Amino acid sequence: MTTDRAGLVALVLYAIGCAATFGWRSYVHRRRTGSAGFRGISGPAGSAGWWGGVLFVVALVAGALGPALAAAGVLPARESTTVVRVVVGALLALVGFVLVLAAQGALGSSWRIGVDLSERTALVTDGWFSRVRNPVFSAMVVALAGIALVIPTVLTVAALVALVLAVQLQVRCVEEPYLRAVHGATYLRYAGTVGRFVPGLGRYPRAGTDSATASFTGGDVP
Repeated sequence: MTTDRAGLVALVLYAIGCAATFGWRSYVHRRRTGSAGFRGISGPAGSAGWWGGVLFVVALVAGALGPALAAAGVLPARESTTVVRVVVGALLALVGFVLVLAAQGALGSSWRIGVDLSERTALVTDGWFSRVRNPVFSAMVVALAGIALVIPTVLTVAALVALVLAVQLQVRCVEEPYLRAVHGATYLRYAGTVGRFVPGLGRYPRAGTDSATASFTGGDVP
């Protein structure tokens, strides 16, 4: 398959995926709650949370530009493009986007993009969240990995790297401190049994004990 056709396939998948997981999900959330769910970049400029938000925007933009420039014949793929690679990557991206939507739906009214420290959302621990604490982010990485496989340009690969870094910063430096502060020992017990991004990995040590609670909730949410 030619680079431009592979780029077009990736671009269409990416556009549909983003429209569904951001546009459609925000529309549904607004209809149900009166809010689109967007809370913006967390933290002051230069903070870990701020960098996480910036990298997330970089990942979104680069993820769109990579396939678009490849489809236009401007940016060649770094590796040879084969039908098998395109099919496998497209299926991976499709599965990833579907899982993102499913995990977003499982959050219900607690779904947000970003964190507002003044809000107190419910802690969701069932369904997808009984296996992984951050299935939305995990599925996003899967989807973008599929796009990078369809058309492995320097921009799509950079987008994947930026997304992984953004997710790590957002979860570790913004969301987990917030959830520890809001839900305390309940969150620690949950985090001690459920992995951060994949089942079994990234669980909190000694969660639910007095010493763990003191260690993890010793300060304010950054």
